[in-house]
Amino acid sequence: MTTRLTVLGNPGHRRVTLFAAAARAAGLPEPAVLPWLDVLRGGYRLPEGTLLRIESPGEEPAVDELLRGPALGPSYAPTRVEGTAAWYAGVMSALRALAGRPGVRLLGDPEEIAVMFDKRLAHAALSAAGVPVPRAVDTTGLTGWGDLRERVHGAGLHRVFVKPAHGSSASGVVALEFGPRGQVQATTSVEAAGGELHNSLRVRRYRSETEVAAIVDRLAPDGLHVEQWVPKAAQSGRSADLRIVVVAGRATHAVVRTSAQPMTNLHLGGARGSLDLAREAAGPAWPALLETAERAAACFPRSPMVGVDVLPVTGWRRAVVGEVNAFGDLLPNLTGLPGGPADGLDTYGAQLAALTAPTATTAPTATTAPTAPTAAHPGTTRR
Repeated sequence: MTTRLTVLGNPGHRRVTLFAAAARAAGLPEPAVLPWLDVLRGGYRLPEGTLLRIESPGEEPAVDELLRGPALGPSYAPTRVEGTAAWYAGVMSALRALAGRPGVRLLGDPEEIAVMFDKRLAHAALSAAGVPVPRAVDTTGLTGWGDLRERVHGAGLHRVFVKPAHGSSASGVVALEFGPRGQVQATTSVEAAGGELHNSLRVRRYRSETEVAAIVDRLAPDGLHVEQWVPKAAQSGRSADLRIVVVAGRATHAVVRTSAQPMTNLHLGGARGSLDLAREAAGPAWPALLETAERAAACFPRSPMVGVDVLPVTGWRRAVVGEVNAFGDLLPNLTGLPGGPADGLDTYGAQLAALTAPTATTAPTATTAPTAPTAAHPGTTRR
């Protein structure tokens, strides 16, 4: 491969440095870095013919403030949950502008990223392709708590996940339960304080309907995705799911995430589980779990890498897809599945190997993916 690689990312962040290390290990030139801040401010230049890898803009306070600050005003704080609609709109506007620049070739398709970063659209795309997904509640025009409660009850559901349509890292996610006598319980990392919502590293439970209503009412303006809470398989007495990375259509890496909480995110107390135990529990169904991730990734054919959250149901014999992640490859120190196409390589090395393979193409085909409405956001948290 002779084309020079450039990474659109945040200089010095792990995603950028790990990719650069993988490039050096593969004998490739050090990738240049195009800062997200420069792109959002409009002051940047790219050499013609550069192959541009799109990295996550998350975990950079200056970028976050530029995107969400105007929507939140003087009460902006990096831990705030709200403002994801503005974040999403800004990121997508920047990517679409990059795609329109002559001579710039993108590794990844902005329209597919737009769909992956809208949980409603991603769910619809997966469902239309026959990929198993949790049952969703229609949230079109959802106004707030009263509306949400009525729609969930109308769907005959009692346990649902309420997710900001464009959120990430479990920011703003609420695991919601309705009891037989009208009781409500919400499990979430959201800390409600002073009429604002903040991310927290502590998962808490709200049992006051007034408190739950206030949280949902503040999340609703940015858009919500609501889906059935599917009972997941267990490992060592903890609920478990899988993050499976698919590179060039093949499942290359998998990690088991376990937790005593509904959310398995590692920063919320989740832990890496045993892949060997998962394969043993799944038995002959294990290849089908990997295939489920590959089928989900196939819905995004112009994305060279997709991270798929696969939720095995009780017994590990079948699974549904919870989410599809455009930037789901940050899995440090994890090498590829034994005997697979990325055996011995980390997620970045696997992508570079696919990119430099003799049959690889160096840029996505310019076609149109499903279009997204104009709301994702970081996992900055309070301690």
